[in-house]
Amino acid sequence: MPVTCVFGAQWGDEGKGKIVDYLADRADFAVRYQGGSNAGHTIYVGETRFALRLTPSGLLQGATGVIANGVVLDANVLRDEIKMLTEQGVDIEGRLRVSDRAHVVLPFHGPMDRALDASRSADWVNNTTGRGISTCIGDKHRYEGLRVADLLSERVRAKRLRYLLERGNQQLQGLGADPIDIDQSLAEAEEWVRWLKPLACDTTMLLHDAWRAGKEILLEGAQAALLDVDFGTYPFVSASSTGANGIASGTGLPFRAVDKVITVAKAYITRVGSEAGPFPTRADDEFGRQMQRVGKEFGTVTGRERRCGWFDAVAARYVCRLNGVDTMALTKIDVLRGIDPLRICVAYDIDGQRIEHFPADLDALQRAKPIYRDVAGFSEELSAARRREDLPERARAYVAAIEEEVGVPVSLVSVGPERTETVSLGAA
Repeated sequence: MPVTCVFGAQWGDEGKGKIVDYLADRADFAVRYQGGSNAGHTIYVGETRFALRLTPSGLLQGATGVIANGVVLDANVLRDEIKMLTEQGVDIEGRLRVSDRAHVVLPFHGPMDRALDASRSADWVNNTTGRGISTCIGDKHRYEGLRVADLLSERVRAKRLRYLLERGNQQLQGLGADPIDIDQSLAEAEEWVRWLKPLACDTTMLLHDAWRAGKEILLEGAQAALLDVDFGTYPFVSASSTGANGIASGTGLPFRAVDKVITVAKAYITRVGSEAGPFPTRADDEFGRQMQRVGKEFGTVTGRERRCGWFDAVAARYVCRLNGVDTMALTKIDVLRGIDPLRICVAYDIDGQRIEHFPADLDALQRAKPIYRDVAGFSEELSAARRREDLPERARAYVAAIEEEVGVPVSLVSVGPERTETVSLGAA
């Protein structure tokens, strides 16, 4: 399968980084196609932990990493990640490319995110990560953005950058926030130019040439499908197209180039934040607290705690249908050890009606009561499992029940955080 897409099936934090890293051993190119430094992908290689926010996870396996045009680029974050990878012994010389069409997060975007968060109604608030992703994407669609190509062009940079920084300050002051130092920001941009120039290229051409040559391309989504700006739980979403639907606009590859779509789901489900956004299967009890504790459910980027709940097959069916999913990778099943029974939400009760689809109406989704199918739990340690038959019978039965309720086969099961702690159940 020369072109494979991997994205999250839930509200993020599904373990996409590990699955991408696992699959990338045969990839020539690993491509981030949307989002920005609001993503956090954690990968364990032996005792070493890598927390990546912009660089593609597949870079660790030797693939050429591509930050494609659909990503908004925080140059400071990328610089720090390159330094971190180099210090941890990852040789990326000549193996990282940045799209010259990617938009650049400017110094006022983060403060503006935070000022807008503070100004929103407490009843209808979607707190961002405060890293300027949504405001940068907003400027992109208002024709007020700055692309990497613009940054690297001395003539365009001289005409446009100061104007954008001054305009950003006007908006910050309108929100009651402190302005940025424009001269300092201009000097910082000159430093970006120095080290970004060797990395920047037309990644659409790079990827088209690779596709036509039959190279293995692994497309890596950030955040997750239920945070998609069009199809997620709006407005409690991210600012980009987070599923497979974002590939064509995020890379320049036609969608027909994609041979296989894999979605990653936890064996349970989580959502960042204490209250924001609907969560029908939230387990606000000892089981939920056990999942949070054992699963170490705190955000890679923000450190915020994640609410935990039972696997939601209604939401998973919706995501798989929209994105043409071929197989699922199921992560963190080991966290469920010792919980009995295990529960799978198969439908919602909304005002006395059984609903088997995922509604757009957030008010209805807030009122939804999960209808569960219970499956016997397991007590065995799973970390040594590498083949289907190594999994205990009840763990296999839980995976089979998820496959039945979602209607998509599970090809990989993660039984621990490390790269090798993975069970292959079929072609992935």
